[in-house]
Amino acid sequence: MADECFGHPRLAAIYDPLDPDRSDLDAYVRMVEEFEARRVLDIGCGTGVLALLLADRGIDVVGMDPAEASVDVARSKPGSGRVRWICGEAAALPALQVDLVTMTANVAQAIVDPASWQQTLRRSREALRPGGLLIFETRDPARRAWEGWKRESSYSVTDIPGVGPVESWLQVTDVSLPLVTFRSTYVFAADGQVLTSDSTLRFRGRQEVEADLLAQGFAIHGVRDAPDRPGREFVFLARCPAAPSV
Repeated sequence: MADECFGHPRLAAIYDPLDPDRSDLDAYVRMVEEFEARRVLDIGCGTGVLALLLADRGIDVVGMDPAEASVDVARSKPGSGRVRWICGEAAALPALQVDLVTMTANVAQAIVDPASWQQTLRRSREALRPGGLLIFETRDPARRAWEGWKRESSYSVTDIPGVGPVESWLQVTDVSLPLVTFRSTYVFAADGQVLTSDSTLRFRGRQEVEADLLAQGFAIHGVRDAPDRPGREFVFLARCPAAPSV
């Protein structure tokens, strides 16, 4: 089930204005170019920012997300007709044979159930052509990013056209490693409505992730740094086995 910040229509509609700097996606665009991918599956596509960036470059893109409200926002954007949108979990993936699968931002960490995580990796491998790549990121647990998720450091007021000022902030509500739960709060000045969204992320270490990938038949192609967050993220590149020669 999608968190309210993605699944509630009023919150999905303001997701992009509240997080307008998506320079974190530049590295993914560069890797699509680096590996000459022509068909890409973006799992957890949200409001479709990466999918549309890639479609603008002539890439054949499938964007998938369990949050219908977020997919509706993606479908409403210019150029959205060039992307195939799927609302659902990874378990519902059709046969695709793409060159590259992505999970950006918090997508991998938001899959907290071990069985669901293994299923997502397995279905990602099945969606790839032989030799294709799965690329995703996850925070390094040793950096303890959650310690900065406080109201005083995250509070902001954003004036959104057609919506008005919206106050927002984060606050951690529970740390039971490897799980960290936090609450996002939104206050709409136009009518005083207060909405909250509770999210839980799983912090997996590098060795754990590599073991999970190997267990699902991937080969580790590399582990990179996130260029915009040096030393804080692992960016995993896992290759689907090539088809056996005959």
